[in-house]
Parts: sequence; structure tokens; C-alpha cells
Amino acid sequence: MANEAFELFFALLALLTLVGSVAVVVARFAAGDAGRRLLGELAPLRLAVPALVTTVSMLGSLYFSEVVNYRPCLLCWYQRIAMYSLAIVLVIAAIRRDRGIAPYATVLAGIGATIAGYHWLLERWPAIDTGSCSADAPCSVPYFEVFGFVSLAFMAFCAFVTVLAFLVALPDPTAAASNTAAASDSAATHPIA
Repeated sequence: MANEAFELFFALLALLTLVGSVAVVVARFAAGDAGRRLLGELAPLRLAVPALVTTVSMLGSLYFSEVVNYRPCLLCWYQRIAMYSLAIVLVIAAIRRDRGIAPYATVLAGIGATIAGYHWLLERWPAIDTGSCSADAPCSVPYFEVFGFVSLAFMAFCAFVTVLAFLVALPDPTAAASNTAAASDSAATHPIA
């Protein structure tokens, strides 16, 4: 019973992060003031939210494998490599406020999202397997599904998408501040007559 509660909890977190990520992307491409305002308010969280999401994802995957004894398949291991690496570097980057990590984390999250997306599709349609599955830990059989579609692969996909949305769609607050300062310096040295 406790395991089902954790499955539901992590499934709801995954869906919440996915909805939040979609909202960030929509706000980025919406030309309205409300979208720009939302992005401006979220910009200081550009590293903190991905660090939190990847850390919770890492702890969740460890819970399911080490406590519940779900054996990770080959694709799960590849997703873990990307997720655990992201959790470590994003936490350090968030603490140090090192925005230079964004290009590297974006590539790693993109790779992880691709693997997780393929894994989730493989759970839906096992016939698309390209030989990555093994008989003792099949990639095409999810250990559980909440709401009929939220599996561990889907949860990982949501986490990777959240990292991508926050690192790519949100403006860098330091770049925005330096652009504003540069614009005011330019206006001061070249006043319009």
C-alpha cells in the first residue's frame, strides 16, 4: 500500500512539472506582457528548479530500485546516467549561481529526454524495440502505470523536459541585467537629439 502511495505521489509530481514546463514554454512564445512577466518572475529559479527536479527524480529512482526492488532495464540505466549527472551538476551550479552550466545541462537533458521518450513509447508499442530489451529486465514492460500512462519512463521524460524548459525558455537573469545596463549606458553616451 505504501508503495502505491509513492507511485501516485511521484506521478503527480511528474504531471505537475510537465504542466509547469508547458506553461513556461507557452509564456516564452506568447508575445503578451503576462508571458514576459511570468518569465521574469521565474528567471531567478532558472537553475534551482531543474536542480530540485533532478534531485527528486534521482531519489525517486533510488527508492524504486533499492527499496521496492524494481530492477532497472538498460534504457533505465541510460536515463539514470543522464539524470544523476544532471542532479549533481545542477545542484552545484544552483548553489554557485553558475549559469555557464546551461549549454552542457541542456545537451544532457536533451539526450535523457530522447531516451525516456523512446522508452515510454516502447512501453506502449513493444514492437518498436530495436534490440535494447533483455529477457530478465525488459524495457517494454513497465513496473506500474498511474492513470494508465504515467510510468517511470514517463516520469523521467517529464523531469528532462522541465530541465530543458527552464534552461532554454527562461531568460538568463544576468544576461537580461547586463543587456539593460548596456542599453542605459548606450543611451547615456548617445542621447537622441
